Amino acid sequence: MEWFDSGWGLTLIVFIPTVAAAILLAIPRSEEGAAKMIALVASLISFFLSVVAIFQFDFGRADQMQLGTKLEWITSINANYAIGIDGISLPLMVLSTFVVVLAIIYSWDHWPEPHNPKAFLILILFLATGMAGTFVARDLVLFFIFFELVLLPMYFMIGVWGDKQQVTLPIVNRVVEMRLYASIKFFLFTLFGSAFMLLGFLALYFKSGDSQLGIRTFDIEVLSDIATRVDPGFLGSAAPWIFAALFLGFAVKVPMWPLHTWLPDAHTAAPTVGSVLLAAILLKLGTYGFVRISLPILPEQSMNWAPIIAVLAVISIIYGSLACLAQTDMKRLIAFSSVGHMGFVMLGISTMTTIGINAAVIGMVAHGIITGLLFFVAGSMSHRYHTREMSRLGGNLKLMPVMGGILGFTAMASLGLPGLAGFWGEFMALVGAFNPLDGLDLTLFRTAMVIGAIGTVLTAGYLLWMLQKVNLGEPKAEWASVELHDVERTELLAWVPLLVAIVALGVYPKIVLGATDPAVANIVENITRAVGS
Repeated sequence: MEWFDSGWGLTLIVFIPTVAAAILLAIPRSEEGAAKMIALVASLISFFLSVVAIFQFDFGRADQMQLGTKLEWITSINANYAIGIDGISLPLMVLSTFVVVLAIIYSWDHWPEPHNPKAFLILILFLATGMAGTFVARDLVLFFIFFELVLLPMYFMIGVWGDKQQVTLPIVNRVVEMRLYASIKFFLFTLFGSAFMLLGFLALYFKSGDSQLGIRTFDIEVLSDIATRVDPGFLGSAAPWIFAALFLGFAVKVPMWPLHTWLPDAHTAAPTVGSVLLAAILLKLGTYGFVRISLPILPEQSMNWAPIIAVLAVISIIYGSLACLAQTDMKRLIAFSSVGHMGFVMLGISTMTTIGINAAVIGMVAHGIITGLLFFVAGSMSHRYHTREMSRLGGNLKLMPVMGGILGFTAMASLGLPGLAGFWGEFMALVGAFNPLDGLDLTLFRTAMVIGAIGTVLTAGYLLWMLQKVNLGEPKAEWASVELHDVERTELLAWVPLLVAIVALGVYPKIVLGATDPAVANIVENITRAVGS
């Protein structure tokens, strides 16, 4: 399939959802059936092509960019339409197209108020383009555009279809709807980080002209080659400031403590599908940015910042777990759990080892499928009970045994039970922290490993506590006269693939690691060479 290998395949994966969104704009709002079918078919085609990419991908060259192209775009600044995938971006791209399909299937019978499927689907399709585009971009300008493209759709998804509960704003003491507060907070935090990230990209562009290569470029591979082979010191005294700018941009998106405060509010206010896409994919854009841009282009600064990142990561792990134990809202508890789980991802990245960075990538994929499913289940339970207060949800296994069983299974995967997907990211991150890259503080990282291990115990604690509050015991009297329907067909269609993926990845992690290992090893080798020089 030469047309696929020449970049057309990846281009179609990214832009077919945008074409579908344009078609939806042209059809009447009353044509709900047509709108749903167009969105579903477009997402299925995009996912099918991402599966084709797996078979077209040469895993023997997983450390190299493949299936891409490079076309002139903005010649005045040497910005190009450069796309491609390696062993790191492949599983994340497939994950993004996979989750979008399931989100549309779930939405089929679960539309949030106000009822406007056409507009809601358009936002999902634009999100699909932004998410997949970020994972295939090989040019900093292109990366930034896709990275930012997800901001507005999620802002409107939360602000229009979010929770209408009244909250009191801090400082100004003003009462507003939760959805308005959370959407603005999400927008401002993300925009704040992106402004610094853009400054970092511009600095890399201008400094690349001062390197021995003598050409200003936004090309990620060229910048990486300059940093690790051609002229490792080309950034000079600006290097710490550039890394700090990129760190802020990516850390807000992860989010890392103490830049995490937008996440619980956004998740709590967002409609179910918004929470799923936010947890499953959007959080990965930040960690992917660290692996794709910060480590290869700023290897020496990555080494210098690694201890700081490790400390912030374990704070995120412990803080996220303790915050979960304080929650009464089921959805908010799952939201805070993401802070802890992404802490393990960042701990793996900070070790600068093949084990640690592999742990980060498989941790991203596992978190996407597990926490995405948790938000699906929490949303369906909220739809039936009309509450997320765990104190009112006892006895769910007796009222809805299938849904209760799926919740229990997914919680076990989230706490890192061996044999399920959540185990490998946490376990390998701790192993990587025991022996970080030569030159890093061994005592600090082994201390981080011990604290992280304590975090796994706390993770099990809050998830088992949630199950005890929600699933076990006798149903409350208020539900005796309420007819509660167990899992519906569209829910099963959306959830069963995730359940299968959780088991498959837990039993056979090579599904992801077989692709990531050569690419990760290449990054670590380049870092070692650059730092050694």
